[in-house]
Amino acid sequence: MRHYQVYIVAALLMMAGVTAKAQDYAKYYQKLPVSMAQVSMPAIPANQVSLTAVGGVGDGVTLCTEAFAKGIELLAAKGGGVLEVPQGVWLTGPIVLDSHIELRLDQNAIIYFSPDKRLYVDTKRRSGRVLPCISADGKHDIAITGSGIIDGNGQQWRPVKRGKVSDVEWKAFKEMGGVEKDNGQLWYPWQLKSGYPDIQDSPEKQEHMRNDLVRLTDCQNLLLRGVTFQNAPKFHVHPCYCENIIIDGITVRCPWNAQNGDAIDLSDCHRALIVNATVDAGDDGLCMKSGRPRKNSINGVEDVLIENCTVYHAHGAFVLGSETAAGVRRIVVRNCRFSGTDTGLRFKSGIGRGGKTEQLYIEDIVMSDIKDEAVIFQCDYVDRPAGSDPNAAPTFTEEQRRWAPDFQDIHIRNLVCRGAKTGIKASGIAGLDCIHDIDISHATIIYNKVDKLIDEGTAHVKLDQVTFVKNALNGK
Repeated sequence: MRHYQVYIVAALLMMAGVTAKAQDYAKYYQKLPVSMAQVSMPAIPANQVSLTAVGGVGDGVTLCTEAFAKGIELLAAKGGGVLEVPQGVWLTGPIVLDSHIELRLDQNAIIYFSPDKRLYVDTKRRSGRVLPCISADGKHDIAITGSGIIDGNGQQWRPVKRGKVSDVEWKAFKEMGGVEKDNGQLWYPWQLKSGYPDIQDSPEKQEHMRNDLVRLTDCQNLLLRGVTFQNAPKFHVHPCYCENIIIDGITVRCPWNAQNGDAIDLSDCHRALIVNATVDAGDDGLCMKSGRPRKNSINGVEDVLIENCTVYHAHGAFVLGSETAAGVRRIVVRNCRFSGTDTGLRFKSGIGRGGKTEQLYIEDIVMSDIKDEAVIFQCDYVDRPAGSDPNAAPTFTEEQRRWAPDFQDIHIRNLVCRGAKTGIKASGIAGLDCIHDIDISHATIIYNKVDKLIDEGTAHVKLDQVTFVKNALNGK
């Protein structure tokens, strides 16, 4: 009886801790401009296993792929628990997470993904890409926590455009080996001097295989907290078709010119909270994507709250698209800082990938040193992979035209931007009502070139108490 009572007390204490943490997140849902479903914590049992106990060696040389798999398997057999990654540099191939598993990194722990591309070849599926560095498919109650670093070793995968790097950086890439294309304007990590073999018969085919640092698909109850995610082969943190997601206090970083180096992308996800994140990335920062509807799946992006986040470099700080086909609903972005991004608030889509937005509220945003537009609505976005012809005119089928962008019911207020080339830019598609019922209020934008470029024939944006100030020095 005594042992039973001790077990009950321990269980109650653990439940109390989880409840307290859940209540901490409830505070973010106060005074919202729209009612939305709240997140809840994943259920992770108290079982713990250290990576060293299952054969892992953190010397940066020993391959720990089997140790990660063994630790996760051992915990899964017990109903789940925490796989502890202690101090060290842990070289590994892909890590596949299971339900009720938490990957917890010590402050001085670095998970470093191997440059051996053969480890990531997906032999079970024909996805056209390699396995993500960290993945889960159809699982639930998963966490990645701590204060360590997860490094995707992305320079082993990404192409590099000559115009985006200095002479010193270009020389460093060439010293890795690789091959130059497009009259020396594009470098591929192909036939590298590291000696690891390639996994395709051309650099272009291999480039199309690269995948994400963290990709969680069809999963529920996710927590990413405290960890630094860096240097992804492609996207960094990418939940797809997931529900109930907490992203708290993570850092995402990669070179500013990293091809497709998106930081945090939610693709067709419901009920998510992104708070206290810091982003410094090569492509979009905080991005919401919604592809065409799928049967028996989560469709669209809805009930997402983003608060107290900082974005340094990114193509866009907060971004919608380019895919919005299944709709984007009930999104709140507030109390965020954007400094040094290419654009601040970026709404981008195009024929064939567009859909309807509903109940979007963006408020209390401060920006500085924005390279291009503080706010932009774009309806002719076309994805152009590395090596494609930038002058090629896109063509669309009638089926694609059915999926036209419909940016509407978007409300932006309390915005201050110090320094942008253009304040507000909006352009729709002739004959289609792609941008309407948009209002921007109580904003001050200090611009360098143009205050606003709004095509009134195709874009209907209401401005209320928006002040534009020309930067007299045309600089900072």
